[in-house]
Amino acid sequence: MTEVRREVFGQMPQEEGGGVVEKFILKSDSVKVEILSLGCIIAALETKDRDGKFSDVVLGFDTLEGYTRKHPFFGAVVGRVANRIAKGRFTVEGKEYQLFLNNGPNSLHGGARGFDKVLWSPQIVPNGICFFRLSPDGEEGFPGDLKVWVTYTLSSGELAINYRAQTSKTTPISLTNHAYFNLAGQGSRDIYDHEISIQADSYLPVDDTKIPTGEVATVQGTGFDLRQPVELGKHLQKFHLDGFDHNFCLEQAPTRRLVARARHPPTGRAMEVHTTQPGIQFYTGNNLDGSLKGKGAIAYPKHSAFCLETQNWPDAVNQPHFPSSLLRPGEEYNHTTYFLFSTA
Repeated sequence: MTEVRREVFGQMPQEEGGGVVEKFILKSDSVKVEILSLGCIIAALETKDRDGKFSDVVLGFDTLEGYTRKHPFFGAVVGRVANRIAKGRFTVEGKEYQLFLNNGPNSLHGGARGFDKVLWSPQIVPNGICFFRLSPDGEEGFPGDLKVWVTYTLSSGELAINYRAQTSKTTPISLTNHAYFNLAGQGSRDIYDHEISIQADSYLPVDDTKIPTGEVATVQGTGFDLRQPVELGKHLQKFHLDGFDHNFCLEQAPTRRLVARARHPPTGRAMEVHTTQPGIQFYTGNNLDGSLKGKGAIAYPKHSAFCLETQNWPDAVNQPHFPSSLLRPGEEYNHTTYFLFSTA
C-alpha cells in the first residue's frame, strides 16, 4: 500500500496571486516522492541503494522561494507544449498563432508562464494525487480552453504519471515532466559514472537554436546509438560530445513500452522509463553551471543530472512528417509515463 500525506509547503508571493502551495508525500516500501501543487513539481524522490540506504535522486530546492525564482524547470510538468516551437509560431486551421519567445528565437516549454509556474487544484486518489487546471483560451497565445489532469500514483517501486487533456479548439499539446535525476544522489558532482540506454533507432538532429532540422537520422554508427548501455562520461569523450539535448524517436505504438534505462553501478540504483509517448528528450544538464544552489545549499554544476523527458517530437506542430501534436475538440489527450526504481 502507498501512504499519501499532505502538508503546507509555503505561500506564493502576492504578485503571483498569494495562493497556498501544498506538498503531497507518496510513500511505498521502496520509494518516497514529494510533489507540489505548484507546477506539479517533483520536489524530492528517495530510492534505496543496494544496501537499503535511501537517497534523494532529483534536483530541486528546500523551500518554495527556490521554485518561484528562475530555475531550469526542476521537477515540473511543462506545457501546453513541451520543448521548442520554432520562432514561437504555428498555424492551425488557417490561423497563425504567435507565442512569447523565451528561448532565443524560439518558444520553450509553454512560454513565459507555462504549466510549471501555476498552482494546480489537487485531489487525493488511491495511491496518489491528481492535479487539475483549466488553461484558458489564449493563455500564452495558445487556442482553446484546455482542461488538464496530471495524476501521480506510486505502487511499490513504480511511479506512474498520467496526463489527460480536453480542448474547446484545436491546439497543439505535448506534456512531460522535467525531473533532473542523479542516481548517486542529488548534489553529486556529475553523472559520468551512470550507464544509459535508450531504445531508439533514430534521433532528430537540430540546428544551432536546438530546433529539429526535419531530418529523422539513424543512430547507427553515431554517438546517438544508445541501444546498448554506455557509460556516459566515457561515451561523451569518445564521440567528442558536449552532452545530449536531443529527441530520440521511439517506436510509434500507443501502448506502454520500455524506452530507456539508467543505472548507477557504484550504488546499484537503477531506473527504467516506460511510456506511451512517441519521443524522449535526453538532456544531460549541459546548461547547469554551478550558479544555482539547490537542496542543502549544494551547487549544481554542468552534467550533474540528466533528464529523460517523454513527449511528442519538438516543433511537431511545424513539421508535417512528425507525429501530430494537435488535439481536437471531442478528442482526449491521454499518455502515461512510468518510472521503475530498483537496485541491480
